[in-house]
Amino acid sequence: MKKLVFLLCLAVCITHAALAQKGFSLNDKPASKKMEVLYDGKFLTAYCYFDSTEKPVLFPLKTFSGNTITRGYPVAPRAGERTDHPHHLGLWMNYESVNGLDFWNNSTAIAAEKKSHYGSIRHQKILASEGKKDKAVIEALSHWVNMEGQVLLEEKTRFVFTKKDNDLIIDRIATLEAKVPEVIFKDIKDGMLGVRVARQLEMPSNQADKFVDAHGNVTPVSKMDNDGVTGMYTSQKGLKGDAVWGTRASWAVLNGKKDGETVSLAIIDHPKNVGYPTYWHARGYGLFAANPLGQKIFSNGKEELNFSLKQGEQATFRYRVVIHGGDAELTATQIDRYAADFAKTK
Repeated sequence: MKKLVFLLCLAVCITHAALAQKGFSLNDKPASKKMEVLYDGKFLTAYCYFDSTEKPVLFPLKTFSGNTITRGYPVAPRAGERTDHPHHLGLWMNYESVNGLDFWNNSTAIAAEKKSHYGSIRHQKILASEGKKDKAVIEALSHWVNMEGQVLLEEKTRFVFTKKDNDLIIDRIATLEAKVPEVIFKDIKDGMLGVRVARQLEMPSNQADKFVDAHGNVTPVSKMDNDGVTGMYTSQKGLKGDAVWGTRASWAVLNGKKDGETVSLAIIDHPKNVGYPTYWHARGYGLFAANPLGQKIFSNGKEELNFSLKQGEQATFRYRVVIHGGDAELTATQIDRYAADFAKTK
């Protein structure tokens, strides 16, 4: 009889555990400096605030089937990946020139004697978190600081994770508040919301190249074997491939195949954002970024925006990221619907 009661209790516990894992859930790991996002108990991504990354990131990003769509380097390098731009990790938001400091290019690769020219985004605390069947929410507080620790900007970011069909939807809403008399975002190329994708989702290229940042640092990007490399950008304007770079559109999508699965990664701008519709800094080697504040280089000097905030002023940047995995790509109509729905949010 005791054995039967024990087995019944065990069955109830197992059932409750299984039910608890249905839908979204969060797994806080403060010792590892991350909070994991799961669906039906399977890992999707994590909000990571490692010291080494110089900024909080969502890393890695996966489809619901478990297919990793982001590059692993430099945190978890995988064979066959590029090893350029060590500051490109997961999904992040920062900028190349904030009161003259470079937040975009900062990483552990920067020499100590040059660090004073760079800024970091330091996670302060989790303000709120919730994992329910239909969504997960993480709200975090971060400080944009110089190397002496002076706070230039306070950032409050709300991440909302939802599911529609086989699509993971991530809404990232960040409010920046100036904490010094003036914060100037100089009109410059590298910013603002970025993601670095896995090798298979890059665009095939036979060209080696070199990229120069605002400090004159050169990063070579080598010609590589294109076997299995399938990525292709498309913008809301209908442009494709390299033609997407330096153009405005309310959304852009990167389509490709990875490990036998058709993958679409869409980034959607919001009508209330500064610089809407954003310029796309979409590179064939795997950097996919939306930069609403760097307009001069993308417009060949026809436009210029040196955005600024006075102390106490705020600006909110809203982006929707859709990660799709399946047998077919997301269609323009589907992305338009996601964009129209997102535009209704505050």
